[in-house]
Amino acid sequence: MASPLLSSGFSDALVILGAAGLVIPAFARAKISPVIGFILVGLLVGPFGLGALVKTYPWLYHITISDPHAIEPFAEFGIVLLLFSIGLELSFKRLWSMRQLVFGTGAAQLIASGIILGTGLHLLMGLAWTGSMALGIALSLSSTALVLPIAGTASPVGRTAFAMLLFEDLALVPIIFVLGALGPMAAAAGWAGFAKVGGVAVLTVAILFVGGRMLLPRLFAQAARTKSPELFLAASLIVVIAASLATTAAGLSPIVGALIAGLLIAETDYHSEVEVMTSPFKGLALGVFLITVGMSVDIGAILADWTSYLLGIAAVVAIKAVVTFGLLRLSGIRGGVAAETGVLMGSPSETTLIVLGAAGQAQLLAPGLASFWQTVTAIGLTITPLLAMLGKRAAKRIEQRAETLPEAEISPEGPGTVVIGFGRVGRMVCDMLAVHGQPYVAVEADIDAVTAARAEGYPVIFGDVVRPELVDRLNLGRAKALILTMNDPVLSISMTRRVRGWVPDLPIIARARDTAHAAQLYKAGASDVVPETLESSLQLAEAVLTDLGVAVGPVIASIHEKRDELRREIKAAAEMEVLPRLKRVRGVIRTEGSAT
Repeated sequence: MASPLLSSGFSDALVILGAAGLVIPAFARAKISPVIGFILVGLLVGPFGLGALVKTYPWLYHITISDPHAIEPFAEFGIVLLLFSIGLELSFKRLWSMRQLVFGTGAAQLIASGIILGTGLHLLMGLAWTGSMALGIALSLSSTALVLPIAGTASPVGRTAFAMLLFEDLALVPIIFVLGALGPMAAAAGWAGFAKVGGVAVLTVAILFVGGRMLLPRLFAQAARTKSPELFLAASLIVVIAASLATTAAGLSPIVGALIAGLLIAETDYHSEVEVMTSPFKGLALGVFLITVGMSVDIGAILADWTSYLLGIAAVVAIKAVVTFGLLRLSGIRGGVAAETGVLMGSPSETTLIVLGAAGQAQLLAPGLASFWQTVTAIGLTITPLLAMLGKRAAKRIEQRAETLPEAEISPEGPGTVVIGFGRVGRMVCDMLAVHGQPYVAVEADIDAVTAARAEGYPVIFGDVVRPELVDRLNLGRAKALILTMNDPVLSISMTRRVRGWVPDLPIIARARDTAHAAQLYKAGASDVVPETLESSLQLAEAVLTDLGVAVGPVIASIHEKRDELRREIKAAAEMEVLPRLKRVRGVIRTEGSAT
């Protein structure tokens, strides 16, 4: 089994850190959230995965963890660092700027979902009210680590989700505080003990806030004067450790201290530097924590009672999605955004596991029950990307049903020029058409882009050109030209082929990613195609020649000649159906180039 040089603890540390080091770059390269990878790796190397085979194959000892209790210190370490990083991201100024959505809709969503889930658990499972409400609040939390990378913070869905997630992160302080005060120390002595523990805890937190406001700026100022990154990092870790020890001594969880430490540092002038110094630990902390979550998942137990797990995750997702959708609609959020946000935030969170751990320490939940919902949470985390896809489909259907193509926007004499796609390229084309007084109508499938464009006065129609009825109502037979600017090669080719079959004489000008795509568009029937890689190469050459002092007139003339020459070669290659020859087009264009 274990060698003298490789103790159990050291071996476990190597397995966890090694797995984290492999998952982060691998999943980042695949553009997949590493949260799922961490859970799956933990499941693989944990005591219920390959770790269960150590007795049969002793060599697996060095790459697995066979002792479930060995992972507990790593989980606690990961939770502490994770809560510290969450605290660093919070700011009172940030909260105030979004106060209506954060403390209004965000608070209502968490409380309403928690009450509904908690009441259901009390009635169906016979749990005590304290345990059921603690479990309901835990399951009402949503994943910051997954939702924000998926939705971003610039889109309407991302901004809405961010506000609610911000409240949930902030609510962790009172949630864990209350659960810590309900711990065995208080429970054993009744209400008097609860009041004593609560009083000590409130006093400790108050001292931390007051002392932190006074001492932290001076501490970090001294660390900054040394210009030593190591000392700055050490000061940050000292603050986290001291705050965690203080809250532990007061009868609370150490993660309360870690979160408070992050909040206090976030209010100093040095929070940006601390974030930079500790950012490598954030991903590692989340990875360690989620790997330990995966290690605790028993596949055998899931298979033995899969219906219960399926019903559990389905109930949580459905209740949270409906509550979130309803509250967002009451707040005036558009139907599609509310639906996508609700479904995306339907699954439990990585912080759900933290609250479940705090409730377990407070003896509000039996170990078996906590383990069941921990597994449900792990399953919910892994299906969050699937929920994101379902949310987008639901939003698209709602928006298509709510907003149809207005008849009045298409003139009976014809729409002029029809522009399909109103992104960065389509907007520029429409601007130039307007400059020269050419009538046009643009069609866009992104309702947010349509709303913003209409607010600016652009004649943009919401619709998806995949639907034949939409294309029929565009009256392309009377149009002057069709311009395809969407960044979807397959759709642009099929659209060109379809329209060319209907309207043989209609000029079709299409945007192409590269010369190979351009040749396919010419073959499908496009009148003229503009490959982005060709135009970027020509524009670069024009800028170089102009900066070298060559007269502008000859430069422009030579650029036009080169453009015509290359387009002739592309058309010829398309007619001969010999696309590989395009790679030899004078070395100017690369067929593997991407849209710039």
